[in-house]
Amino acid sequence: MAARPWPLLLPLLLLAGPGRGPGGSSGGLRFGFGPGPAAGYFPEERWNPESPLRPPRVAVALLARNAAHALPLVLGGLERLRHPKDRMALWVAVDHSVDNTSALLGEWLGRMRGLYHRVLWRHREEPKSFPDEEGPKHWTPARYEHVMRLRQEALEAARAMWADYLLFLDADNVLVNPDTLAVLVAENRTVVAPMLDSRAAYSNFWCGITPQGYYRRTPAYLPIRRRERRGCFAVPMVHSTFLLDLRRERSRSLAFYPPPPGYAGAFDDIIVFAAACREAGVQMFVSNREQFGFLPVPLRSQSSLRDEAENFLHVQLEIMVKLPPAEPSPHVWVPPKVLDKLGFDEVFLINLQRRSDRRARMLRTLQELGISPKLVEAVDGRALNSSQVEALGVRMLPGYRDPFHGRPLTRGEVGCFLSHFRVWQEISERGLARSLVFEDDLRFEVFFRRRLTELMEQLEEAGIDWDLIYLGRKRLEPERSERGVPGVRQLLRPGYSYWSLGYALSLRGARKLLAAEPLGKMIPVDEFLPLMFDRHPSPEYSQHFSRRDLEAFSADPLLLFPTHYTGDPGYVSDTETPPEPPEIWDGDREFPRESRNSHPPRDEL
Repeated sequence: MAARPWPLLLPLLLLAGPGRGPGGSSGGLRFGFGPGPAAGYFPEERWNPESPLRPPRVAVALLARNAAHALPLVLGGLERLRHPKDRMALWVAVDHSVDNTSALLGEWLGRMRGLYHRVLWRHREEPKSFPDEEGPKHWTPARYEHVMRLRQEALEAARAMWADYLLFLDADNVLVNPDTLAVLVAENRTVVAPMLDSRAAYSNFWCGITPQGYYRRTPAYLPIRRRERRGCFAVPMVHSTFLLDLRRERSRSLAFYPPPPGYAGAFDDIIVFAAACREAGVQMFVSNREQFGFLPVPLRSQSSLRDEAENFLHVQLEIMVKLPPAEPSPHVWVPPKVLDKLGFDEVFLINLQRRSDRRARMLRTLQELGISPKLVEAVDGRALNSSQVEALGVRMLPGYRDPFHGRPLTRGEVGCFLSHFRVWQEISERGLARSLVFEDDLRFEVFFRRRLTELMEQLEEAGIDWDLIYLGRKRLEPERSERGVPGVRQLLRPGYSYWSLGYALSLRGARKLLAAEPLGKMIPVDEFLPLMFDRHPSPEYSQHFSRRDLEAFSADPLLLFPTHYTGDPGYVSDTETPPEPPEIWDGDREFPRESRNSHPPRDEL
């Protein structure tokens, strides 16, 4: 064996340094290639790992006009962004307002001034309007130019304070995702917007644009808007809420005002900025990787501030359909809600005790709508057995089979019917002239309060006697078979319908339903109601009820819809048969192989 070259190994041994064996004793050599504070043998050669980079500096630009109804939620979402406030600056402008927007923002900024790195506050109490505008929602050329100048001023202020990013946030856009800013920064784009949701297909981006700069419908839009495709997508337009990366060289060429040289398109702030991006060679992007927030659908230029406030209220309600409520900033005063019963004698809310999530959502929703409900504990069909059903006098209508599944009544359907039945009993016993009945799985349409109030006023003026008014239902007959009501707009005579999620019921109507003695010949409650106004298509069911003279009507357009439909994420049914149910109808276990007719399922929850 050749002799080892010890002189050559000595420098390596010195670099390696002493090793430590088990128990802390010296037991070998340790080479300094792994992690640790020591990078050399001598103390002066040792070093610690580098500390992480500080978060980027972000300026936030907020332009507000007549936004007092929305700002508590908008500011709450801004406060909850997971980004150090001492690395954020605020640039806020308020003018041309007739509400208390200026006072509200002034109160908030006064309390936030010590938390944020810098606060720039630009407000003017006068004038209250633009000279040529017809109302607060009317956009005139002077207003467009004013907004463009303000955005340009915010951009120049962000550049002057050496901000890394500038976040534009509209005063009615509610961010519900605390990580919105972090996600947008991670997209690593010069201009990127978080896709915001609304009650319609509307959002804060376009997928198509005409040569003049106007919106163009494209097949690419809806798959992104519905999140059928997820990612970060190149688009020709983003607006309302978006992030600018001011570190990028090309961002220095971006401007909101004046328009690019030779620009001949529409004089609109978002269209002009999109043209400026194209001129600078900057591509806009929209990210829909997560749910970031919500925005209202724009109203017509003739709309009032009341319309705008009610439109934004609907944004609040839509957030609660799938997410926790958007909470207002704790640093501004929010007036308490004044609750009433919408002119009815009682408002009933039917809810299963074990559905605490639905109960909390509906109580909060009704509170935001200013409605004071009476909570009714629903009968839990899951807890019913044959003995209890028999003791209640419940008997299934002879020959009944579900028209879609071909099965008898489920325990859930029995519980649902009994829940409504008990409400009818209370209406009759208390002599309530007019009542509202809500289930806990519904969503309200925009302007619900106003539309229902106007509908009831028109009914009274027309002198129409009514027993039941559907506020939400599922049509099962062609619309042409349903006739309107003379003298009352937005009302018609309904045909065969499903759903019992929300309706108005008169004292006479409740007593007619009770007089039919439906417990001894039970069918699902939403089959029973159309049978009682003689629009059920099954004569074999109708023959068991001799009096079918319920005066029924329906709001049109409808005022309520379900929160979820069959197959939707989060859909849960309390009326459909569980996977392995013990049937409550003794001796009635033979199901027909095919359904009796082709009606679709009820989509009930």
